[in-house]
Amino acid sequence: MLGIKRLGLLAALVLVGVAPAAAAQAAAQPSTQDTQYLQALHQVNLFEITAGDLAQQKGQDQGVKDLGAMLKTDHTQLDQTVQQTASQLGVELPNEPSADQQAVIDQLNNASGAEFDRLWVTSELAGHVQAIQATQTEISQGSEQSVVQLAQNALPTLQAHYDELVQLANQLGIPVPQTSASGTPSPGGTGTESPAPGGTGTESPAPGGTTESPAPGGGTTETPAPSES
Repeated sequence: MLGIKRLGLLAALVLVGVAPAAAAQAAAQPSTQDTQYLQALHQVNLFEITAGDLAQQKGQDQGVKDLGAMLKTDHTQLDQTVQQTASQLGVELPNEPSADQQAVIDQLNNASGAEFDRLWVTSELAGHVQAIQATQTEISQGSEQSVVQLAQNALPTLQAHYDELVQLANQLGIPVPQTSASGTPSPGGTGTESPAPGGTGTESPAPGGTTESPAPGGGTTETPAPSES
């Protein structure tokens, strides 16, 4: 009987030792919000690197060429941090832009001259609005500190890009997309689809955890739109 009691005590001690370990492992798993933000931001970076190359190759205005080079450099650096963070958290990242982003890349490949400049600036403006909204959502709703810190570091860069794009649009006479009541940027009358960061429309959840809107962050009205400074 004593032996049985000892075995029971040993089993209890083992369970006590396992429970905290299991809890710690569960706590280490990033939330859906954090995971989807990393995946979405990575797809933003993939798109921006490609679009930056196209701007340098096909841009008619020198401002488009120069800004394309800057966006490529900044998003390449940003993506290094995204990949490092995702690797540490065991988050699998997509290896190509989303279907919607690829459609915009195809449109850019088929455009030239002033048409290319207009399409590039408009899609970049809309894409950065959505990226900023997704980043603001991560800052307010994320639970993994490393991902939240990444978003906090990324936000000033994304906002600076948006401000530069607004200035360039004004110089070229290109309408600046306005945000709708849902927080989703309109295409500014170009008749083209804007790349939703990480967005394949309703095919995959947006970083805000909803499939109702292609805008990361769930397209809520709680997130302020970028200032057009």
